[in-house]
Amino acid sequence: MTSERPDPAVPTATYRLQLQSAFPFAAAAEAVPYLASLGVSHLHLSPVLEAVPGSQHGYDVVDPTRVREELGGEEGLRELSRTARRHGLGLVVDIVPNHMAMSPRHNPALWEVLRDGPSSRRARWFDIDWEAQGGQVLLPVLGGPLGEEAGRLKADGDVLRYYDHVFPLREGTASLPLPQLLDAQWYRPVWWRLARTELNYRRFFSISELIGVRVEDPEVFEATHAKILELLHEGVVDGLRVDHPDGLADPGTYLRRLHEATGGRWTVVEKILADGEALPSSWPVAGTTGYDALRHVDGLFVDPGGFGELLDRYRAHAAPQTDRGGDWDTTVRRAAYKVLTHELAAELDRLTRVAGRLCATAPETALRDRAPWALRTALTELLVRLEVYRPYTPEDAATVVTEEAAAEARRAFAVPEEAGAVDVVRDLLLGRYGDGPAYVEFRTRFAQTASALRAKSVEDTAFYRYVPLLSATEVGGEPGDPAVAPDRFHAYCARVQRDWPATGTVLSTHDAKRSADVRAALHVLTECPERWASLLAEVSRAGEAVPDGQTAWAAWQTVFGLGPAEEERVQAALLKHVREAGLFTSWTEQEPPYEEAVARFVTAGPCGVPGRKVAELREALEPHIRANVLGAALVHLTMPGVPDLYQGTEHEYRALVDPDNRRPPRFGEDGRDGADGADGADGADGADGADGADGADGADGADKSAVTRAALALRTRRPEVFGTTASYEPLTARGPAADHCLAFTRSGAVVTAVTRLSLRLAESGGWGDTRLPLPPGRWADVLGAGREFEGDVRVAELFASSPVTLLERLPE
Repeated sequence: MTSERPDPAVPTATYRLQLQSAFPFAAAAEAVPYLASLGVSHLHLSPVLEAVPGSQHGYDVVDPTRVREELGGEEGLRELSRTARRHGLGLVVDIVPNHMAMSPRHNPALWEVLRDGPSSRRARWFDIDWEAQGGQVLLPVLGGPLGEEAGRLKADGDVLRYYDHVFPLREGTASLPLPQLLDAQWYRPVWWRLARTELNYRRFFSISELIGVRVEDPEVFEATHAKILELLHEGVVDGLRVDHPDGLADPGTYLRRLHEATGGRWTVVEKILADGEALPSSWPVAGTTGYDALRHVDGLFVDPGGFGELLDRYRAHAAPQTDRGGDWDTTVRRAAYKVLTHELAAELDRLTRVAGRLCATAPETALRDRAPWALRTALTELLVRLEVYRPYTPEDAATVVTEEAAAEARRAFAVPEEAGAVDVVRDLLLGRYGDGPAYVEFRTRFAQTASALRAKSVEDTAFYRYVPLLSATEVGGEPGDPAVAPDRFHAYCARVQRDWPATGTVLSTHDAKRSADVRAALHVLTECPERWASLLAEVSRAGEAVPDGQTAWAAWQTVFGLGPAEEERVQAALLKHVREAGLFTSWTEQEPPYEEAVARFVTAGPCGVPGRKVAELREALEPHIRANVLGAALVHLTMPGVPDLYQGTEHEYRALVDPDNRRPPRFGEDGRDGADGADGADGADGADGADGADGADGADGADKSAVTRAALALRTRRPEVFGTTASYEPLTARGPAADHCLAFTRSGAVVTAVTRLSLRLAESGGWGDTRLPLPPGRWADVLGAGREFEGDVRVAELFASSPVTLLERLPE
């Protein structure tokens, strides 16, 4: 590990708030007393810098030099900080270095660049290919081809107007006739569909409304970070969450510069790690935002054998409509081809141009005479075979752009001699031809394209095409193999404690496809796949005609995971699902008849009378859902790392994909968040928990809010037990049901024990004489006053009133 690793002011726990005009700084300040009472140490704020008016998320920054006025401006943020500090809390803020909003009327830097062109003092801010498109920036804003829309473009003084779009006019051009006026500008308004293939600026994924920023330029870094650094150095803000570092030209250099500029403040990065991938050890950060932790915690509550059976039943139910039969790897590969040749065609074209220029001008003869089509094919075939988001160095490229991938890529060429383009591309990526500016640019563009491709093809396409278990299709997840055995989880936690003890951990986020509690319910289906398949056979006969098997399967799982909810929430989530999947409709090529059929099916089926059967099954499985909810929550709050609680998740919180999970929280008089998706939260826990096998909370058992408060209070009171110098040791149960108990100890002073796969446990007869050997000493139950344990404890006794237990060692 690097000696530069920061360790000042590490939070004990953070609480994420989604700021927006309906929930500004003042509203956050009002919630501070309650949030402080939970036991978190820091508020975690969504982006606070000036964004597009009305933004629900703040990632569309328009001016990084100002705090957002809609939220209360800089004074509002400073007052929130003062209020937080009076209650013992600090602030962590989300920052967006990769991109800004492509909204000239609100973005002063972009306005200047469009007015003055590449000679503008701010032209270096934005990642624009000025050599393409005749030296004009393509603006994909027109509703149709220019010939149809020209009459709606109007010069008005020194600006050009198109509906509510406003663009600056180049000096001295306002009086020109429209065709000449458009030709004279540093930009060209075009039909929005041209963005797919013609765009000449880097964007965030395939979102043309967000333009890439060149923070690798020291001057741009200073200009775009001055305000947030001022807030850090003046003590208004304490730490940072860095959004999408994989989009940057050189994430490592950026993070080192940020580390130096902040003085080593606690910083985590939104880096998605593929299964088995490690965070670069040279990055001077505390760790990731926690999606790797989410995958490992979730996997504990997935039955591997049951998932296999569920997958078989999914294939039988939905195979005619699935992406080639329901194989995860095939689904990802096909999605990658589709994304790269459609949504990211402009990015692939730019990368091909960079490669072509390099090959044409390089001194090495081995690079010469490479046709653009051959380079494009080689790039395509290598990119779709990457199994991580991006390489960072030539050495790193060797491990992700493998010879095996290259061999597969060569087979795409009909003429073997042309396949040499694959070797040219791979050798350039591995740094075998040099490190001059042109070579670095090529490697950089390849890495940036790779990260956009991975995000779009996996998170935004394959996750909606491969749905045997919706809870597995989560950011950072591994839907093809979602189960995580206890020994694998323990090994992960040991690595985290050793290498990244101050990393972030999460279960629910603003970007999650489903909240943790929705996923917890869906995990139970892997313990009863035959019941689920039988139910689907029954409700499918009774409901509206199914538009396709894959969508129907996803719809029924959605209402099972969510529980009783407003129909419009389910409709919105399913509409997004089918458009993201892109099999029968999409965001850009919508098929109204298909979308209307989906809406009718949702109304008549999952949200209609047949849906009551799903609700009945969920009610019958509620004790086991509850065991998963509480188990995941307690593991998250006591495992290595810094837990981040998303707004409202201290209680049971059920939410679907954004915007459903981004509605403003509503903190009542008692501070409780009664906001979006908290349906059914904290009600009666249901049946008697005899022998603890069914995982239900008894009358005096712990609900999620009690578990959360107890664990956070313990973290606050015993920071040495959970901090960067703490330890993590697995505890292994013994007996017939040992695999159903996940337990570990922190620093020899706290024991966490939770029930996993409680339905299978109940079906096999319960705990029996399964025992958990506790470390030496007497242990008090933090969740159940008056209970103490020592030595070799019967697990049934540990879980007599709740499926989870939190123990603290008593003084000698």
